[in-house]
Amino acid sequence: MSGAADEERTAGETMSDQHDDMSELRDEIDGVGQAAAKRFDPGPGALVIAVCVLVVLVSMLLPWLEEHTGFEVLVTSAPIVPRVFAVIAVVGGVLLSALTLVLRRWALAWVSGLACFAGSVVGVLSIWTTQTTNGHEPGPGPGVGLIAAVVAVVLLLVRWLKVAVSRPGFPEPERA
Repeated sequence: MSGAADEERTAGETMSDQHDDMSELRDEIDGVGQAAAKRFDPGPGALVIAVCVLVVLVSMLLPWLEEHTGFEVLVTSAPIVPRVFAVIAVVGGVLLSALTLVLRRWALAWVSGLACFAGSVVGVLSIWTTQTTNGHEPGPGPGVGLIAAVVAVVLLLVRWLKVAVSRPGFPEPERA
């Protein structure tokens, strides 16, 4: 009789163990799902982002203001607007974009998009200020490096906003 009681006890313990295992498995699956929901896959857009980052880096070696390169504008006493753009382009366009591509977090995609938005506005303003003077004579104009950096930052803005709004559950824009 004790053999039958032992079998019932082991069968009961086995069912309890299976229930605990299923509960643990369910919790683990939920945790993986929540972790995956915080990440994004940039797809082929990652290549566009990487090329834009490379363009910003190369533009730092090209002339921005007359004979001054982007790196010189960044570290010396250049006019304030191109200098602010240089800082935003390096921090937002290069460092933050690289960090966002590595970590693939939605929140960082939004931050990168906002940083590139600020960079786009300041970049266009810096092109405008290099063409403007106090007199009637035109300014020296922007260098090829400044123009390339502004175009790259604008493209980064577009790519990061596309990534940010592609999150599941985000309302799709209506197409005409």
